[in-house]
Amino acid sequence: MTHQVLARKWRPRDFESLVGQDHVVRALSHALETQRLHHAYLFTGTRGVGKTTIARILAKALNCETGVSARPCGRCAACVGIDAGRFVDCIELDAASNRGVDEMTQLLENAVYAPTAGRYKVYVIDEVHMLSAHAFNAMLKTLEEPPPHVVFVLATTDPQRVPVTVLSRCLQFNLKNMPPAAVAAHLATVLSAEGVDFDRGALDRLGRAAAGSMRDALSLLDQAIAFGGGEVREPAVREMLGVVDAAWLVRILDALVAGDGRALVGLADEMLGGNAPFERTLADLAALLQRIALAQVGAVGDADDPATLERLAAAIAPEDLQVWYQIVIHGARDLPLAPDAHAGFTMVLLRLLAFGPDHGDAAGAAPRPATGHAQGAARGPASAPAAARPPAGAPASAPGPAALRAAMSGRGSAPAPDNAARASASGDASKPVAVGSPPPVATGFDGDWPGLAARLQVGGFVQQFMHQSELVEADGLRFRVRVPIRPLAEPATVNRVREALGAHFGAPVRLDVEVGRVGEATAAAASARDRADRQAQARASIEADPFVRALIEDFDGAIVPGSVRPIERRDATSGDEE
Repeated sequence: MTHQVLARKWRPRDFESLVGQDHVVRALSHALETQRLHHAYLFTGTRGVGKTTIARILAKALNCETGVSARPCGRCAACVGIDAGRFVDCIELDAASNRGVDEMTQLLENAVYAPTAGRYKVYVIDEVHMLSAHAFNAMLKTLEEPPPHVVFVLATTDPQRVPVTVLSRCLQFNLKNMPPAAVAAHLATVLSAEGVDFDRGALDRLGRAAAGSMRDALSLLDQAIAFGGGEVREPAVREMLGVVDAAWLVRILDALVAGDGRALVGLADEMLGGNAPFERTLADLAALLQRIALAQVGAVGDADDPATLERLAAAIAPEDLQVWYQIVIHGARDLPLAPDAHAGFTMVLLRLLAFGPDHGDAAGAAPRPATGHAQGAARGPASAPAAARPPAGAPASAPGPAALRAAMSGRGSAPAPDNAARASASGDASKPVAVGSPPPVATGFDGDWPGLAARLQVGGFVQQFMHQSELVEADGLRFRVRVPIRPLAEPATVNRVREALGAHFGAPVRLDVEVGRVGEATAAAASARDRADRQAQARASIEADPFVRALIEDFDGAIVPGSVRPIERRDATSGDEE
C-alpha cells in the first residue's frame, strides 16, 4: 500500500509547521535556545491536538546532530529516525497497554545507561494517566532526579487522574483545541498541496465537525475526498456529515416569526421524509441562533449568507432569540427521552412557538407583543405575515393577556374570568380554587391596600408582592407602590400583579413600582400586628383562667414562655385557616 493517510503525511515535523499551539511553541523554543531545559514535561489536551507530535519534535530538537536548538534540521540520522519511529534513544511507551509496575521498573532500570546514538534518552509516555498507582510510585524518584541524559515527556487527555506528586515534578503545558477557522485554513493548505479541488464552505463544515482536533479534521478530509470522488464540495460534505440544509433552518425561523404552527409541523414531517438527523438539526439551529444574536450586535463576521442573517436579526426580538436558544439546546439534550426523534423534534418546534419571555417593564407599561410568543388568544392569527408584526424594539400596541386586551378594547362590561383563570394569570396554578359562579368584580378601589391584598386570590411571588408592598399613591386604578426588596420589582412579577389586579377590578390597571423602605401600612405588618394581638389575648386569657391559676398556686407551677398559641380562626364559608 503506497498511499499514506493525510493525518500521518501532514503531521508537523518542526515547530514552524505546528498549528494552533503558539503558547507551547514559544515556551519550548525559548527554553531550547537558552539551554534552560527541564527534565520532565507534561502535555495535556484532548485527542488530536498535537501532544505526541510536540513530544517528537522536542526529541529531535534535543538529539539533532546540528546541536540542541528549536529548529532541528530534519535530515540527520537522529531526526529521520525519530520521524520514522525507529530511533533507539527515543522510547515511546503506551501507558494504556504498559501500565504495570513491572514495565515501569524495567524502563527505569534502563534509564541509568548512557544514550546509544543520541545526546539524550527521551522517554515519551502517552496516556500517562493509565499507569497504575504502583507504577506511579515506582517512577517518582527517578522522575524528580533523573540521570542528566534522560528527559521524560508525558502526555495525557485526563490530567485530573495524574497524581499531584507527578504533576509537581513536571513542566505542564495545556494544549488548546483548534479553532474551526484555523482548522479550515490548514485543510486548505493541505488540499492545495495535494492538488485537490475544494469549496471553502466544505472546509468550514469540516473544521466545525472536527471539534478542535486537527487529526480528526484530516481524517474527515480523507473521507471527504473519497466520498466526493477526488473533490471536496460542500453538498457532498454536508451529505457525508449528515448536516442539515441551512434552508430548512431558515424556514423554521420564518415560520416561528410568522407564528405558523401548521407550517412548523409540516416542516418536521418533511424533514422526516428527507431522513434529516434531528439531533444534528437542533445543534445547527442553536448555532444559527447564536450567529443571529451576533448579527444583532453588529458582529456578523464571515457568514455564509449575511443577508439572511441580517433579515432574521431584524425580524426576531433579542429577548425571543435568547429564549429560543435555551429551548433548542435543552430540547437537544432531552431528545433521547422522547418516544422517537421525530416526535421530540416536533415538540421542540411547538415549544418554541408556545413560549416567550415576559416583555413588560416594572414601570407599568403594557407588555409588548413578542415574536414567537404564543399564549392562547394572546397572539394573533397563526398565518399573520412577519411584516405585519412589530419589529424588535417597537413600542407596545396591546397588552398580552386576553382578558386585559378585551377590557382595553372597550368591553369593560365583559364578564370577569373565573377563579381558575385568575389563578392562571397570576401564576398560582397550584392553588385550589372553588368551581362555580365567578365572584362579582370590584367597581373601584376603596383605599385599603392591605385589605385588597387579603382579598386578592393569588399565590407565589404575586402574593408576596401584595403582602410586602406599601401603597404610596392611588389615583383611580393607577397605583404607585413601594416594595422592600428588588426581586419583588422584577418585570415578570410586576406584570403578573398587574394582570391579577386588572382581573379583580375588571379594567386595565397602571402599576408603578419603586424599591425602598416600607412602613407599617402593609398587609404583612397588619397580619403581624393581628398575630401579636391575638397572642397577647391568648396569654392573658390563660393567665386569667381560674383553673390555671389554681394549678400554679397549688403546685408552684409556671407557664412556659412561648407555649401559649391562639386558636386559629377559620373562614366560615371555605373552612380555610386565616
